[in-house]
Amino acid sequence: MKLPRRTVLQLAAGACALPALSRSAWAQTYPTRAVRIVTTFPAGGTSDLLTRPLAQWLQERLGASFVIENRPGAGGTIGTEAVVRAEPDGYTLLLIAGAHMVNATLYQRLSYDFMRDIAPIASISRETGGMLVHPSVPAKTLPEFIAYATANPGKLNMASSGVGSTSHVAGELFKMMTGIHVIHVPYRGSPPALTDLIAGQVQLYFPNLGGSIGHIRAGRLRALAVITATRWPALPDLPTVGEFVPGYEASSVWGLGAPRNTPAAIINLLNKEIGAALTDPTVRARLADLGGTALSGSPADFEKLIADETNKWAKVIKFAGIKLE
Repeated sequence: MKLPRRTVLQLAAGACALPALSRSAWAQTYPTRAVRIVTTFPAGGTSDLLTRPLAQWLQERLGASFVIENRPGAGGTIGTEAVVRAEPDGYTLLLIAGAHMVNATLYQRLSYDFMRDIAPIASISRETGGMLVHPSVPAKTLPEFIAYATANPGKLNMASSGVGSTSHVAGELFKMMTGIHVIHVPYRGSPPALTDLIAGQVQLYFPNLGGSIGHIRAGRLRALAVITATRWPALPDLPTVGEFVPGYEASSVWGLGAPRNTPAAIINLLNKEIGAALTDPTVRARLADLGGTALSGSPADFEKLIADETNKWAKVIKFAGIKLE
């Protein structure tokens, strides 16, 4: 029997609508099983400490387990690729870090496009970094440091936690905006870089202040400035770099993302719950302990922030000629 053309078209339209209807149903019942939050860093670090209180909050509010899965390697690209390839059903999420915004330019042959393939859910916090020097450096203020480094090109060594790391590009941005010349010394992570700074093997470093504040207060290191746009409440007398170098800002952002095409209802639900978590005093205190400040906003706000940060670091990487060895 030959069906009328109108009937055929109606049946085809109905078939096409089935995936959309099923995705809508997922969103209405989400979550019904455990949700993975993939971090691209080793277990036990800042990423875990940041994610745990949020995972606990989401678990209590939404009634399903939110499990942290550490997938480090290749500068965070391995874990990110796993999320990109996952089903866009809300059950695989990505902890987004500042490194993702650097990697977009640093890695020449990624199998994914971060802006295209990851859907931003919510920003979480802005990490407070600092400009630290060894006490042997004869500069007590940022202007004195710039003057000293300008008068002694190539004499100072600048540590980083690795080529292309957020501490590296923060330093390169400072060099780009001030014209000073210091020698970059990359390390395999922050702990050895901090150890050698304390020992005086290197003289300059731009790390997270949460892990350095004890050394600053003990006088083992001297903080010249914070690298965020505003001062840090934990060290309110410490100026920002931007107070002396207008426009400088190099803080790292944390947030949550999902595979592109994850239902909007799921993204909006998670955004709402993370926003609620960021108003909780316990969660905010935990972020402060890690050297961060809560940073809430819509998915669109976070997407714009990622784009802006990606563009900024692309300019720095090209200026400094940063290449992976």
